[in-house]
Amino acid sequence: MAQPAKPPVPAHDPAVGRWVKCAGCQELVYRRQFEGLQRVCPLCGHHQRLRATERIDFTVDAGSFRELFSEIVSADPLAFPDYGDKLRGVMRQTGLHEAVVTGEATISGYPVVLGVLDFHFRAGTMSAAVGTKVAASMEHGRETGRPVIQFIASGGARVHEGLHALTQMAKTSAAVARLQAAGVPFLVVLTDPSMAGVMASYASLGDVIIAEPGALIGFTGPRVIEQTCRIKLPPDHQTAEFQLAHGMVDLVCERIRLRPTITALLRALVGPRPAGEEA
Repeated sequence: MAQPAKPPVPAHDPAVGRWVKCAGCQELVYRRQFEGLQRVCPLCGHHQRLRATERIDFTVDAGSFRELFSEIVSADPLAFPDYGDKLRGVMRQTGLHEAVVTGEATISGYPVVLGVLDFHFRAGTMSAAVGTKVAASMEHGRETGRPVIQFIASGGARVHEGLHALTQMAKTSAAVARLQAAGVPFLVVLTDPSMAGVMASYASLGDVIIAEPGALIGFTGPRVIEQTCRIKLPPDHQTAEFQLAHGMVDLVCERIRLRPTITALLRALVGPRPAGEEA
């Protein structure tokens, strides 16, 4: 006998929106607790992917962020079918002009330059505009002496732009070389996922490389490796913890501890913060 249909939940029901399903353990989590832990599951520790604006809010001093290079936006250099329409659509959905947000801010009083990739914008892929913005942020750090911090969340180079996207690997890597030659600290924070052309360029060149727990980090995804090489990879292959054990990252840091960890690194790299600034 068929089960009777459940009545719809009234739109005004106060329970609506109080719970969120964890993408890791699939359990329901109280939204307020989830948000209080910066979108980390209190049951399994799964780190939910963040939007660039959320990442900035969680990391920098309140009200200190000033966006730079927002005028640099994607074009369609190859007239790739439907690419322009897809760009306009994702711009409307995310409110962003590109997959990276760049700017300057302070963290515990330390002036820094930021680049924050957003996986929700075309999988955080590196277009010509993204590479140009990342390189420009590093040049700004070199010119001002501000430490540069790049947050990675990317599937790699943007295939819709072909060689225009691939050349950004060289452009961003050269920008890192100039930054480091000037003695300006460069920190990288790898989040889920950090892959392919982005990981094979500037994301692997930080003076200190931090990773969030469980983040997928590598060049080619595990499924492609298994299908191409006909091998079975270990279950933890390409995780942040695997990369730490094999010397590819310097530390794995829970999101809730990321801001104080960055503060400690800045203190070690540039000395005490300016007097009277936020602790």
